[in-house]
Amino acid sequence: MLQVVQRGDYKLIETKGQAKILTLDDKSTFSWVNAKDIGELLVTSHKIHDADSTLSMGKYRLYDVEKEPNFTDQPHLELSVGYGNWQGYILPNGLPDDEKKRNRIISTKEVITKTNNCSECKCGC
Repeated sequence: MLQVVQRGDYKLIETKGQAKILTLDDKSTFSWVNAKDIGELLVTSHKIHDADSTLSMGKYRLYDVEKEPNFTDQPHLELSVGYGNWQGYILPNGLPDDEKKRNRIISTKEVITKTNNCSECKCGC
């Protein structure tokens, strides 16, 4: 079963201190950090972050995946990366929140969203 749990707009910025910050729908903000011996983590953030540069922005989708062939049975986050392409991430414990402030994010080649002519994101490419 594939179920879209959440969708909307995202923005990934880098601060002057070279911290990566992911914002979903201008509501949820996460620091994207690389923890030694653990891997990449999303950490809940409530601070206002000034962008030194914008790394990417576009549409995102959060999927709940269960018993689907070719996909890991865990939440998946997909970020549009342009020209109808999407980058997939596995979130073993979902997105962080105020109770569980940090969760792993694992890059994957498992991409659920298929866009052939980019009409889905209406970017005109």
